[in-house]
Amino acid sequence: MIDSLFSTAIEATELTWTDALLTVLVAIALGAVISFTYMKTQPAFTQNFTLTMVVLPAIVAIIILLIGSNIARAFSLAGAFSIIRFRSAPGDPKDIAFVLFTMAAGLACGVGSYGYAVLFTAVLCVLMFVLKATNFGANKSAQKLLKVTIPENLGYEEAFDEIFRKFHVGYELRKVKTTELGSLYELVYAVQIDHLANQKEFLDAIRCRNGNLDITLTMNPPAAADY
Repeated sequence: MIDSLFSTAIEATELTWTDALLTVLVAIALGAVISFTYMKTQPAFTQNFTLTMVVLPAIVAIIILLIGSNIARAFSLAGAFSIIRFRSAPGDPKDIAFVLFTMAAGLACGVGSYGYAVLFTAVLCVLMFVLKATNFGANKSAQKLLKVTIPENLGYEEAFDEIFRKFHVGYELRKVKTTELGSLYELVYAVQIDHLANQKEFLDAIRCRNGNLDITLTMNPPAAADY
C-alpha cells in the first residue's frame, strides 16, 4: 500500500471521476497547508495571495489531468495560456518561492504521485518554520537611506563623521544637491545601522548638528532610484 502511494498512480489513458476528485481534493488540501505555512512564517501578507495558494495547486493538477499523455492537447493548452498576460509587480523572492512550491505540489498531484506530494509538502513546510524560528539569513546591521538637509555654511564632506563614528554607523555619501536656491544642501547617505544602536539618539545628534532641518531615515533597503 505504501509503495503504491509513492508510485505514479494515474497512468491510464482514460481518466475516472474518482481519480479526478481525489486529485483535486489532495491538491486543495496541500495548497491549504502551504498557505497556512506562508501566513505563519511571513510577517505581512494579503488575503488574495493566501487564497491563490490554496487554489493554485488544484488548477495545476487539473491542467495536468486534462493534458495526460496527449501531445496535441498539451500544445493546445499552451497556446491558450500564452494569450493570458499577467500584469503584476515582481513580488518578494519568498513569495515567488511559495508560488513555485504550490505549483510543484499541484504538478505532483496531477501526475498521481500523492505520496511524494504529501512528503515534499511536509518537509518544505517544516523547513520554512525552522528557517523562520532561527531567523536564518537576517542581517543584524540593516542598510538604510539617510537624507539630511544642512545649511550652506556647514561643510558637507565631514559634517557628520564624528556622529557616525560615535554610534558605530557605516556610511557612504551617495548624493549631494542644493535646494532653496542654493541656500541649503541635501545629503543622501547609505548607512549601516547596528540593531543595538539607539536610532532616536542617533537622529537627535544629527538634528543638533544640522540646525534642526529636515532629516529622513528610510527603513527599507535603498534602491538605486532613491539616489
